Amino acid sequence: MSSIEVRIPRKQRKRPVSCAASDFLSKKKIVSPGDTISEASDYMRGHGTFVDDDKIVASVTGTVEIVNKLISVKPLKTRYNGEVGDVVVGRIKEVGQKRWKVDTFAKLDSVLMLSSVNLPGGELRRRSVQDELMMRDVLSEGDLISAEVQSIFSDGCLSLHTRSQKYGKLEEGLLVQVSPSFIKRCKTHFHDLSCGVSVIIGNNGYIWIQPHEDNKVNNRTIIPEFVHAFVLLS
Repeated sequence: MSSIEVRIPRKQRKRPVSCAASDFLSKKKIVSPGDTISEASDYMRGHGTFVDDDKIVASVTGTVEIVNKLISVKPLKTRYNGEVGDVVVGRIKEVGQKRWKVDTFAKLDSVLMLSSVNLPGGELRRRSVQDELMMRDVLSEGDLISAEVQSIFSDGCLSLHTRSQKYGKLEEGLLVQVSPSFIKRCKTHFHDLSCGVSVIIGNNGYIWIQPHEDNKVNNRTIIPEFVHAFVLLS
């Protein structure tokens, strides 16, 4: 009786992903801890990476960013890092002296100065003591607003403004929060959709969804569907 030879396949070890650094820059790939980003010696490691056997390896899950020869990984779950000109959606946390503190999911509370908002009726004049006393009539704790990043203080705090008709207090809608890393900076973050819904996509990961003013009743069922879609995509 002839013998039968049985060969058991060996389990192959999973090799770390290795790719040219330029590929990550062009395709915005997502890496996981342990993935090799670059084997070239002319690159320098940045945040979210470490060096192992002369290779730059990811230490967190995120997207690869390359500035000149510096490689870093931007975590998917991170606080909002604002830039001048960003469109944000925020919530009023505190009313102070000539300013509002706004939660924009940044490391520090953002600031909206009294001089950086439009007065009721669109008046163009210097703010008075009476305006300061009436600040809660304009915006109070818990109110949601859309605004633009006007400047950044030395400590990283964002200074906002709403001096435009498209910015200001938000009402009769729903707020959805996603990771800021999912939001790309675009020319416009205000979208009026043909289904009767308006969407403000904040660079800080706060998304505001509201019905068009002329069709509020028919869109009460559409808005929850949009909220569910954004949550699934995030």
